[in-house]
Amino acid sequence: MAVKGIHHVGVAVDDVDGVVELYRRLFGAELEERELLEEQGVDAASLRVGDSRIELLGPLGSETPVGRFLADRGPGMHHVAFAVDDVRGELERLAAAGTELVDSSPRRGAFGTTVAFVHPHAAAGVLAELVSDG
Repeated sequence: MAVKGIHHVGVAVDDVDGVVELYRRLFGAELEERELLEEQGVDAASLRVGDSRIELLGPLGSETPVGRFLADRGPGMHHVAFAVDDVRGELERLAAAGTELVDSSPRRGAFGTTVAFVHPHAAAGVLAELVSDG
């Protein structure tokens, strides 16, 4: 296994701008980067809090994955992202072990990353993201 640590925690929000400001005031968070991912239906903002990162996810519509998440569960933790060197290799390792996956192959993530998701059924109820930078 080549998990290097936690890359970020993803938080689904209704108002990205408002939560960026809230986290700035409450926790000293600094906006690192922001990107609209039309193909995934999400407005993503990466915040730095000390050495850690929080990714805010706002839906671009009610029928997007984050839009449905918010309708079902409301704002809150969406996923935990694990940093890896090789997303494809980790997916292959997990698939060979019979792990239930959301993605069978890597895809483009926010901020120039490569990502894939592990189903919450396989990760104690938590949506897990595998992330490699670049």
